[in-house]
Amino acid sequence: MEWRGLYADARRILAAPPPASIPAEQRIRRLSVEAVALVHLHQFSEADRLLNEGEQACRGLDAVACGELGRARGLLAVEQGRFSDARMLFLESLRFARAHFDPELETTALLNLGVATLQQERYDEALDWLQSAGRAARQLGDRNLAQAISGSLGWAYLGLGDTDRALGYFLDAEKQAIEVGNVRTEIIWLSAAGNAYLGSPDLPRANQAFRQALDLARQIDSKQDIVNSLEDLAHISIDSGRLADAQADLDQLAPLVRASGNRLDQLDVTLAAAKLAAANHDDAQAKVLFRQVESDRASQTSMKLGAEHETARLFEAENDPRDAEAMYRTALATFESARDELKEEDSKLPFLANATPVYDDYIHLLVTQRRIGEALAAADQSRARTLIQGLGLTSAKPFRPQTLRPADAARRARATLLFYWLGGKQSYLWAINAQKTAIFLLPPAREIDALIARYNRSLLGPVDPLQSGNEDGRALYNMLIAPAASLIPPNANVVLLTDGALSKLNFETLLAPGTGRPGAANLSSALHYWIDDVTLASAPSISMLMAAKPEHNNSAKLLLIGDAIPASPDYPALPMAAPEMHEIESHFPPADAKILARDQATAAAYLAGNPARYAYIHFVTHGVASRTDPLDSAIILSPSGSGEDSFKLHAREIIQHPIDARLVTISACYGSGERSYAGEGLIGLSWAFLRAGAHSVIGALWEASDEAAPLVMDHLYDGLRNGLEPAHALRQAKLALLHSHARFSQPYYWAPFQIYSTGIAAPVH
Repeated sequence: MEWRGLYADARRILAAPPPASIPAEQRIRRLSVEAVALVHLHQFSEADRLLNEGEQACRGLDAVACGELGRARGLLAVEQGRFSDARMLFLESLRFARAHFDPELETTALLNLGVATLQQERYDEALDWLQSAGRAARQLGDRNLAQAISGSLGWAYLGLGDTDRALGYFLDAEKQAIEVGNVRTEIIWLSAAGNAYLGSPDLPRANQAFRQALDLARQIDSKQDIVNSLEDLAHISIDSGRLADAQADLDQLAPLVRASGNRLDQLDVTLAAAKLAAANHDDAQAKVLFRQVESDRASQTSMKLGAEHETARLFEAENDPRDAEAMYRTALATFESARDELKEEDSKLPFLANATPVYDDYIHLLVTQRRIGEALAAADQSRARTLIQGLGLTSAKPFRPQTLRPADAARRARATLLFYWLGGKQSYLWAINAQKTAIFLLPPAREIDALIARYNRSLLGPVDPLQSGNEDGRALYNMLIAPAASLIPPNANVVLLTDGALSKLNFETLLAPGTGRPGAANLSSALHYWIDDVTLASAPSISMLMAAKPEHNNSAKLLLIGDAIPASPDYPALPMAAPEMHEIESHFPPADAKILARDQATAAAYLAGNPARYAYIHFVTHGVASRTDPLDSAIILSPSGSGEDSFKLHAREIIQHPIDARLVTISACYGSGERSYAGEGLIGLSWAFLRAGAHSVIGALWEASDEAAPLVMDHLYDGLRNGLEPAHALRQAKLALLHSHARFSQPYYWAPFQIYSTGIAAPVH
């Protein structure tokens, strides 16, 4: 009954006193079970009394049931908000379980350690505990524990900003909870899913989930779940403008929170009350309450960040830009400090999403004050810090406005830089050349996202967008490029610094207008793909461009890997892999080419083969890109027999093996023949090679045609052999197909390949 959340019913069963002859271990277990019920009913003093009685009985007694008392004592600490104490108690419970070979107690101790660590906002450490708990639960075959662990993993990913992955775990855990009849955890995962919907944002579905959770919590009289649900509903009512509903929720919460004594609940109610006061234009009261949350040492980072962000917005609404800016900086410093405490780079990448709304509002404030350069510096820092730190180019520093010299970067590149920021209210384009920086206002992200999604579908369809004069392709050019056209001379180099959904758009395919009739001999006088006008490369940030290391590898050696033996039906043989590899190999003297094909094309062979020796590294095989966990992206090679995933060269493994390649090419086929987008911008395989030390990386935005890919690569290496830099060689290869007047002229065939760089695109020779 306790597993199902029926604490009052469990307590009634235990109401009758036990028989005098009950064995000591049974009596201790009974005390532990009753104490847990009392903890969840918020009868803390009575629970403490029973635990003391059980601990007295355990003195001098080496019984397995004594370990359950430690678990119950840890749960009491959690409900009272004493998470450091809870962690120590669960660690002791884990040690006890392992000493007494108790797998059930060990699994719950691992789960509870994960949950307690989550409450302390140490999300990546919580993942470690929870993944260990998951392995232990699978060995036990315990579905109840499995669903609790699955949902807790969701909380960890939500805290890291990975909303989509979190929602998947929450929905799976809710389904499992219903199947095993665990009402208590069904409530928890409903509430968790509501929080994930909030991040989408999908307020109606979030509100529905919170209401369902509250109804179930009242059915089983779970005090803490009632409190949690009312807190969630109060916040969403404020965000939805239903202020009377929010006040009603807070009125119900007040006596419950006072009775529980849980400091975190008290702070969350204070935060909601502050937001409500701000919504009611009681600015003075709102500032007092926000300050209480911000200054309280018990506040979680998310609470502090929320209070500081809301205070900054309040100052901005009061037309007090100086105090608003100071508070935005404070909020961003809070965020950066929390991110520095994360030990895993995998965690730091998605954690950035937690600060995106703060950066968005801060940048908007700077732009409205016409502080264009400072707004650009803040936008660049928001995306650069983790990438630069990961590449080892500079040390991590606390948030502060950085001095950025974008004109210097443009001058070094002999290029125009186009830097994009997609915001919830307003998006921006900074166009930068050696002489000036200009800013242009763009529509909100949701409008741009919708256009990109439609145009990408047309690029993968049977109709050539140029021939049809595709409306979305023209609209995207007019929106994203045309405002800066005066800063982009003919045949220019352009470095794109994209954001959000823009990382899935090939800008070369945008339809540029002409001045004459369609079909005119002069391309610039007719509607045409933008690739006819410019050479494009993508880069992560201006800061990284300026910090890029020079090339040291003067060799011309090639490492060519591909034509792998299929490891599973999901990754069938590529009929054109061998011919493509033969064509690539023909561009190098035999002494300068190392070929790993068929059973030699393994992840282990790449990792052990000193890839730092090669100037060119080329993969001809399948690839998989993970949007929710970019470092889980992988190149699919031949199985080596050293594990179930031995055929995968993961991004996280690539990162750990330094290289100094002039160019890495991932001529990969994604998926099983479905024309779908798999590119993740710089986060994924391309980013992994950049971080490992490559100077340029060619990756595929979507599944590359196994007929067209060899043609592109043949032209690419011709250009490289003739002295072109990688970006110009790739453009030359694409133009050869585009103007071939064959079916390969459609962008589906030439446009998937995109070049990324931590360096600068060189001028055309």
